[in-house]
Amino acid sequence: MSSTPTRPPFSRRDFIKGAAATAATLAFPTIIPSSALGADGNTAPSERLTIGVIGLGKQGAGHHLMGKLIPRPDMQVVAVADVYEKRREYFRDQVEKKYAELERKGFKGCKGYVDYHEVLARPDIDAVLIATPDHWHTAIVIESCKAKKDIYCEKPLTLTIHEAKSMIDAVRKYDRVFQTGSQQRSEGPFRNVAQYIRNGHIGKIRAVQVALAGKTSKPCDLPTEPEPKGLEWDTWLGQAPKRGYNHILCSEKLPNDYPFNPGWRDYREFSGGYVTDWGAHHFDITQWALGMDDSGPVEALPPEKEGAVYGARLVYRNTPVGDEVVVTHLDKIELPEVPQQPASETATEGGQGGGRRGGRGGPRRIEQTQNNGILFIGEKGQVFVNREHAIAFPGGAPFKYENADGDKVQLYKSPGHHTDWMNAIKSRKRPICDVEIGARSVTVCHLANLAYWNGRKLKWDPQKWEFPGDAEANKWLDRERRKPYDLPTI
Repeated sequence: MSSTPTRPPFSRRDFIKGAAATAATLAFPTIIPSSALGADGNTAPSERLTIGVIGLGKQGAGHHLMGKLIPRPDMQVVAVADVYEKRREYFRDQVEKKYAELERKGFKGCKGYVDYHEVLARPDIDAVLIATPDHWHTAIVIESCKAKKDIYCEKPLTLTIHEAKSMIDAVRKYDRVFQTGSQQRSEGPFRNVAQYIRNGHIGKIRAVQVALAGKTSKPCDLPTEPEPKGLEWDTWLGQAPKRGYNHILCSEKLPNDYPFNPGWRDYREFSGGYVTDWGAHHFDITQWALGMDDSGPVEALPPEKEGAVYGARLVYRNTPVGDEVVVTHLDKIELPEVPQQPASETATEGGQGGGRRGGRGGPRRIEQTQNNGILFIGEKGQVFVNREHAIAFPGGAPFKYENADGDKVQLYKSPGHHTDWMNAIKSRKRPICDVEIGARSVTVCHLANLAYWNGRKLKWDPQKWEFPGDAEANKWLDRERRKPYDLPTI
């Protein structure tokens, strides 16, 4: 990977600092209130990162906007964009209401937009958070780069492999700070497990099993329903083929009133199903633990049984932790025997507790069958990890990481995914899940899907981003886009 990006051209924040310094030098009788400098506990307005949020669904509005961004004193949301008027107006009002409750000084209001280009055109916006459906990510990222905005983009990053490479090219050309929303790198036991494996504590890795809570996507066959008032349906479809509205794809309800997993994820025109959804988390951690953040597998193999919806395999060679590692996508992982643990013990070190508990003070049981998580199989042992558990085998005891500071390989420890993004923007260094990391992780997901969809072996060159000598497979790197929704030029 290339070196740390340089600082971008002179910014609005630099101008404010420069103007203040000039006033002091010339001894102008200017009185700057202490609140403007942050002396009352508020971050000075000139030091806040100003943000536009594009896409106001479950993740964009609920998790990011209201849950993560609004409470932060060092960030300020000044614009929201969504093609559905009901969501757009509701969350614009919510932003203003919450900032009023927080008595946020320097806040001049939040504006709602239908067209994300209007957000990007605002010179007072430093960065954007993109949480639209997957099929819109790449176009918005490219335009954001060209507008010189720093970016946080939800996973899975792209709809195709070509889009993944294009996203890297755009971010590098325009020298942007980019955080992929693969927050598992910043949370729970994942870093500790990845560092444990990278330092050879269970020997060379022979195999990895990845269990996801669902399967690949399918062609959309939903019937047409009346469009809700205030929805720009053609824009929502974007590059996807023209089709009638259905509430499964875009609910007429507000995010709090519909199921967590949006229905569009199940359909191939918009997403890769759970293989790209949860896969973008667990294949990402697999890449991290194998030391393959700047590379990837060299083969993708379909399931051994024709037509099976689980069992695709990805073959890695010459990794830092194993000469050949076969990663298999499964519906469930059968762990070795796991004994009950005392209720007082935690499942992970520095992570989240999990598993079922008996009565108060009773034993805790970790289920032997897990349908979501990763099992790393090495010469000297195995480690299973998900958001609830990290378990070491043999023995089945909660994973304990002793003497982590003495390891030769030290993985970066994130202060939190949004904080890490904020710090990277200030320092102009790459965050924990830079664009190339996210793009290569989603490419692993796409390779697995292509193996399922086409039912044949694929050889992959992760450095050239192509299927070597395979003209048919190289046609699958991208898809035809509906006019006028072509990707922007980089």
